[in-house]
Amino acid sequence: MTPTARLAEAIDAALPQTQCTRCGFPDCRAYAQAIAEDGAAINQCPPGGAQGIVRLARLTGRPVAPLNPANGFEGPRQLAVIDEAWCIGCTLCLKACPVDCIVGGPKQMHTVIDEQCTGCELCIPVCPVDCISLVGVTGTRTGWDAWSEKDAAAARGRYAFHRMRLERDQVESEERLAAKAQAALEDLPGTSRLTDPQALDHKRAVIEAALARSRERKSAR
Repeated sequence: MTPTARLAEAIDAALPQTQCTRCGFPDCRAYAQAIAEDGAAINQCPPGGAQGIVRLARLTGRPVAPLNPANGFEGPRQLAVIDEAWCIGCTLCLKACPVDCIVGGPKQMHTVIDEQCTGCELCIPVCPVDCISLVGVTGTRTGWDAWSEKDAAAARGRYAFHRMRLERDQVESEERLAAKAQAALEDLPGTSRLTDPQALDHKRAVIEAALARSRERKSAR
């Protein structure tokens, strides 16, 4: 492992793992890599707060700086709460939650597993009926006083499982589409609705291109 990679690992371990994206990156790991590899500022993590900036300053050897207000403000840990009377079961919040702490099914009431919620706020903007709100749960405690290493480790594990589940679902979806395309390709010679050879060749080319793209994605993974 290169020194830069080791630094990225250390920085990622020092982040709260709320996966809130307020730092301007898609997750905590991406922010850690940007700090280590591209020199991104160390004062862009509101959940970590002032204590988090001190942690990153120690790791990087950079000076401590105030939290950048463009990324948000330090505050107590918050918990997402769903007004179950207004929930329409659209499942959009389930898809938005990076740690899979919202449970429910299509057209059924959803609820939040309190102890697993990181307060990332990502479920708020996707709700079409505005039935999700945030409540403070740590009083005046903010930053790492409102969070813990145990909380961060648990959130990291749930986020890793969330990503693995999404990748698995994507692979299964591509395999189903590829199977359908293969079946359609095999049925072409007996198709009675398409008798024009050029039309048959075009359809065959389209299906074969779709299969090729699927194989390329599998190879890339």
